[in-house]
Amino acid sequence: MIGKTNLKVLILDTDYYARQAISSYLAWDRRTRVVHLADSITATIEYVQATPQLEWPDVVLLDALAADNPDALGDIVRHLEQTIPDVMTLVLDRRLDLNMLRAALHADANGYLLRDDVRIRIAWAIVWARDHEFVITEGVKAALTEEFDGRLFHAAVLPHQRLYPELPDRVRQALQLCVVEGMSAELAADEMGLSPHTVRSYVKEGYRILEAYDNTVYPSDMSPQERAFMRFTALERDRQENQQQE
Repeated sequence: MIGKTNLKVLILDTDYYARQAISSYLAWDRRTRVVHLADSITATIEYVQATPQLEWPDVVLLDALAADNPDALGDIVRHLEQTIPDVMTLVLDRRLDLNMLRAALHADANGYLLRDDVRIRIAWAIVWARDHEFVITEGVKAALTEEFDGRLFHAAVLPHQRLYPELPDRVRQALQLCVVEGMSAELAADEMGLSPHTVRSYVKEGYRILEAYDNTVYPSDMSPQERAFMRFTALERDRQENQQQE
Protein backbone atom coordinates (compact mmCIF):
# COMPACT_ATOMS: atom_id res chain seq x y z
CA MET A 1 0.00 0.00 0.00
CA ILE A 2 1.17 3.50 -0.79
CA GLY A 3 1.36 5.10 2.64
CA LYS A 4 1.46 8.66 3.88
CA THR A 5 5.11 9.33 3.09
CA ASN A 6 5.63 13.06 2.57
CA LEU A 7 9.21 13.78 1.58
CA LYS A 8 10.16 17.40 1.06
CA VAL A 9 12.52 17.70 -1.90
CA LEU A 10 14.89 20.49 -2.89
CA ILE A 11 16.19 20.38 -6.47
CA LEU A 12 19.65 21.91 -6.89
CA ASP A 13 20.25 21.93 -10.63
CA THR A 14 22.15 24.31 -12.88
CA ASP A 15 19.80 23.69 -15.82
CA TYR A 16 16.47 25.55 -15.68
CA TYR A 17 14.64 23.07 -17.88
CA ALA A 18 15.98 20.08 -15.94
CA ARG A 19 14.74 21.64 -12.68
CA GLN A 20 11.28 22.12 -14.15
CA ALA A 21 11.12 18.63 -15.63
CA ILE A 22 12.12 16.91 -12.39
CA SER A 23 9.69 19.08 -10.44
CA SER A 24 6.83 18.15 -12.77
CA TYR A 25 7.52 14.42 -12.39
CA LEU A 26 7.68 14.69 -8.59
CA ALA A 27 4.41 16.64 -8.52
CA TRP A 28 2.58 13.53 -9.74
CA ASP A 29 3.68 11.48 -6.74
CA ARG A 30 2.11 12.45 -3.43
CA ARG A 31 4.99 10.92 -1.50
CA THR A 32 7.24 13.76 -2.65
CA ARG A 33 6.73 17.52 -2.42
CA VAL A 34 9.11 19.98 -4.04
CA VAL A 35 9.82 22.81 -1.61
CA HIS A 36 12.42 24.75 -3.59
CA LEU A 37 14.24 24.95 -6.92
CA ALA A 38 17.81 26.24 -6.69
CA ASP A 39 20.56 26.78 -9.24
CA SER A 40 23.53 26.89 -6.84
CA ILE A 41 24.67 25.84 -3.39
CA THR A 42 24.54 29.49 -2.35
CA ALA A 43 20.85 29.73 -3.30
CA THR A 44 20.21 26.49 -1.45
CA ILE A 45 21.80 27.66 1.78
CA GLU A 46 20.01 31.01 1.55
CA TYR A 47 16.71 29.18 1.23
CA VAL A 48 17.42 26.99 4.26
CA GLN A 49 18.49 29.94 6.38
CA ALA A 50 15.29 31.84 5.51
CA THR A 51 12.95 28.88 6.02
CA PRO A 52 11.49 27.41 9.24
CA GLN A 53 13.11 24.11 10.11
CA LEU A 54 9.84 22.22 9.62
CA GLU A 55 10.06 23.07 5.92
CA TRP A 56 13.69 22.10 5.44
CA PRO A 57 14.10 19.47 2.75
CA ASP A 58 14.33 15.78 3.57
CA VAL A 59 15.97 15.16 0.20
CA VAL A 60 18.30 17.18 -2.03
CA LEU A 61 18.63 16.20 -5.67
CA LEU A 62 22.06 17.55 -6.53
CA ASP A 63 23.16 18.19 -10.09
CA ALA A 64 26.78 17.05 -10.42
CA LEU A 65 27.43 20.07 -12.65
CA ALA A 66 26.84 22.32 -9.66
CA ALA A 67 30.46 21.44 -8.83
CA ASP A 68 33.47 22.23 -11.01
CA ASN A 69 35.38 19.13 -9.96
CA PRO A 70 35.17 16.11 -7.65
CA ASP A 71 36.62 17.93 -4.64
CA ALA A 72 34.03 20.69 -5.05
CA LEU A 73 31.27 18.10 -5.29
CA GLY A 74 32.43 16.52 -2.05
CA ASP A 75 32.48 19.94 -0.39
CA ILE A 76 28.91 20.66 -1.52
CA VAL A 77 27.64 17.33 -0.22
CA ARG A 78 29.33 17.85 3.14
CA HIS A 79 28.01 21.42 3.30
CA LEU A 80 24.50 20.14 2.73
CA GLU A 81 24.89 17.47 5.38
CA GLN A 82 26.17 20.01 7.90
CA THR A 83 23.51 22.59 7.09
CA ILE A 84 20.49 20.27 6.91
CA PRO A 85 20.73 17.50 9.54
CA ASP A 86 19.62 14.03 8.35
CA VAL A 87 19.15 15.17 4.75
CA MET A 88 19.36 12.54 2.02
CA THR A 89 21.56 13.75 -0.83
CA LEU A 90 21.27 12.10 -4.24
CA VAL A 91 23.70 13.20 -6.95
CA LEU A 92 22.36 13.29 -10.51
CA ASP A 93 24.88 13.17 -13.36
CA ARG A 94 24.48 13.34 -17.12
CA ARG A 95 27.25 10.83 -17.80
CA LEU A 96 29.29 8.54 -15.63
CA ASP A 97 32.34 10.17 -14.06
CA LEU A 98 34.10 7.76 -11.72
CA ASN A 99 35.91 10.57 -9.92
CA MET A 100 32.63 12.36 -9.22
CA LEU A 101 31.10 9.07 -8.13
CA ARG A 102 33.90 8.43 -5.63
CA ALA A 103 33.70 12.02 -4.39
CA ALA A 104 29.97 11.62 -3.71
CA LEU A 105 30.58 8.30 -1.98
CA HIS A 106 33.39 9.56 0.26
CA ALA A 107 31.40 12.67 1.21
CA ASP A 108 28.61 10.36 2.45
CA ALA A 109 26.05 11.19 -0.20
CA ASN A 110 23.22 8.68 -0.40
CA GLY A 111 23.44 7.92 -4.08
CA TYR A 112 24.87 8.65 -7.52
CA LEU A 113 22.31 8.32 -10.29
CA LEU A 114 22.58 8.76 -14.04
CA ARG A 115 19.74 10.90 -15.34
CA ASP A 116 19.06 8.72 -18.38
CA ASP A 117 18.80 5.68 -16.13
CA VAL A 118 16.28 7.31 -13.78
CA ARG A 119 14.10 9.53 -15.97
CA ILE A 120 10.43 9.28 -14.94
CA ARG A 121 11.23 6.93 -12.05
CA ILE A 122 12.68 9.78 -9.99
CA ALA A 123 10.01 9.79 -7.26
CA TRP A 124 10.17 6.02 -6.90
CA ALA A 125 13.98 6.25 -6.81
CA ILE A 126 13.85 8.75 -3.95
CA VAL A 127 11.48 6.63 -1.89
CA TRP A 128 13.42 3.42 -2.62
CA ALA A 129 16.75 5.04 -1.72
CA ARG A 130 15.60 5.70 1.85
CA ASP A 131 16.00 2.00 2.63
CA HIS A 132 19.56 1.69 1.32
CA GLU A 133 22.93 3.04 2.37
CA PHE A 134 24.16 4.08 -1.08
CA VAL A 135 22.23 3.80 -4.34
CA ILE A 136 23.45 3.71 -7.94
CA THR A 137 21.75 3.10 -11.27
CA GLU A 138 22.30 0.19 -13.63
CA GLY A 139 24.51 2.25 -15.92
CA VAL A 140 26.86 2.97 -13.04
CA LYS A 141 26.95 -0.64 -11.88
CA ALA A 142 27.84 -1.85 -15.37
CA ALA A 143 31.01 0.26 -15.28
CA LEU A 144 32.21 -1.04 -11.91
CA THR A 145 33.48 -4.46 -12.95
CA GLU A 146 36.88 -3.85 -11.36
CA GLU A 147 35.73 -1.78 -8.38
CA PHE A 148 36.89 -3.00 -4.98
CA ASP A 149 35.70 -0.20 -2.71
CA GLY A 150 33.48 -2.12 -0.29
CA ARG A 151 30.68 0.42 0.01
CA LEU A 152 30.61 1.01 -3.73
CA PHE A 153 30.91 -2.67 -4.61
CA HIS A 154 27.88 -3.41 -2.43
CA ALA A 155 25.87 -0.35 -3.49
CA ALA A 156 22.16 -0.97 -4.09
CA VAL A 157 21.21 -0.83 -7.76
CA LEU A 158 17.96 0.94 -8.57
CA PRO A 159 15.51 -1.58 -10.05
CA HIS A 160 14.29 -1.26 -13.61
CA GLN A 161 10.99 0.35 -14.43
CA ARG A 162 8.09 -2.09 -14.62
CA LEU A 163 7.61 -3.32 -18.14
CA TYR A 164 3.94 -4.37 -18.13
CA PRO A 165 4.32 -6.67 -21.17
CA GLU A 166 0.53 -6.89 -21.25
CA LEU A 167 0.37 -3.33 -22.65
CA PRO A 168 0.15 -3.19 -26.48
CA ASP A 169 2.68 -0.81 -28.00
CA ARG A 170 0.11 1.77 -29.10
CA VAL A 171 -1.57 1.75 -25.69
CA ARG A 172 1.82 2.21 -24.05
CA GLN A 173 2.57 5.13 -26.38
CA ALA A 174 -0.77 6.77 -25.57
CA LEU A 175 -0.05 6.46 -21.84
CA GLN A 176 3.43 7.90 -22.31
CA LEU A 177 2.11 10.93 -24.17
CA CYS A 178 -1.08 11.63 -22.22
CA VAL A 179 -0.19 10.48 -18.71
CA VAL A 180 3.57 10.94 -18.41
CA GLU A 181 4.10 13.89 -20.75
CA GLY A 182 0.72 15.48 -20.04
CA MET A 183 -0.41 15.90 -23.65
CA SER A 184 -4.07 16.38 -24.47
CA ALA A 185 -5.77 13.66 -26.51
CA GLU A 186 -5.76 16.04 -29.47
CA LEU A 187 -1.99 16.62 -29.34
CA ALA A 188 -1.30 12.95 -28.76
CA ALA A 189 -3.54 12.11 -31.71
CA ASP A 190 -1.42 14.32 -33.96
CA GLU A 191 1.73 12.63 -32.67
CA MET A 192 0.34 9.12 -33.18
CA GLY A 193 -1.55 9.74 -36.42
CA LEU A 194 -4.85 8.72 -34.85
CA SER A 195 -8.14 10.33 -33.90
CA PRO A 196 -8.53 11.85 -30.41
CA HIS A 197 -11.32 9.34 -29.76
CA THR A 198 -8.96 6.43 -30.46
CA VAL A 199 -6.28 7.92 -28.21
CA ARG A 200 -8.79 8.29 -25.37
CA SER A 201 -9.86 4.68 -25.82
CA TYR A 202 -6.22 3.56 -25.71
CA VAL A 203 -5.62 5.52 -22.51
CA LYS A 204 -8.75 4.04 -20.91
CA GLU A 205 -7.60 0.55 -21.91
CA GLY A 206 -4.18 1.33 -20.47
CA TYR A 207 -5.74 2.26 -17.13
CA ARG A 208 -7.60 -1.06 -17.10
CA ILE A 209 -4.50 -3.12 -17.89
CA LEU A 210 -2.31 -1.33 -15.35
CA GLU A 211 -4.90 -1.87 -12.64
CA ALA A 212 -5.34 -5.53 -13.54
CA TYR A 213 -1.62 -6.28 -13.25
CA ASP A 214 -0.76 -4.17 -10.20
CA ASN A 215 -2.22 -5.02 -6.80
CA THR A 216 -0.71 -2.02 -5.02
CA VAL A 217 -3.30 -0.16 -2.96
CA TYR A 218 -3.45 3.57 -3.66
CA PRO A 219 -5.34 6.28 -1.75
CA SER A 220 -9.02 6.29 -2.68
CA ASP A 221 -9.00 9.99 -3.59
CA MET A 222 -6.34 9.54 -6.28
CA SER A 223 -7.54 10.23 -9.79
CA PRO A 224 -7.25 7.46 -12.41
CA GLN A 225 -4.51 9.51 -14.10
CA GLU A 226 -2.51 9.75 -10.85
CA ARG A 227 -2.74 6.03 -10.25
CA ALA A 228 -1.79 5.32 -13.86
CA PHE A 229 1.28 7.56 -13.61
CA MET A 230 2.47 5.84 -10.44
CA ARG A 231 1.88 2.37 -11.85
CA PHE A 232 3.52 3.22 -15.17
CA THR A 233 6.64 4.64 -13.49
CA ALA A 234 6.93 2.09 -10.66
CA LEU A 235 9.97 -0.08 -10.03
CA GLU A 236 10.13 -3.73 -11.06
CA ARG A 237 11.26 -4.89 -7.63
CA ASP A 238 8.09 -3.53 -6.05
CA ARG A 239 6.09 -5.67 -8.43
CA GLN A 240 8.10 -8.76 -7.54
CA GLU A 241 7.64 -8.11 -3.82
CA ASN A 242 3.90 -7.70 -4.31
CA GLN A 243 3.71 -11.00 -6.17
CA GLN A 244 5.60 -12.74 -3.37
CA GLN A 245 3.10 -11.41 -0.85
CA GLU A 246 0.07 -12.73 -2.78
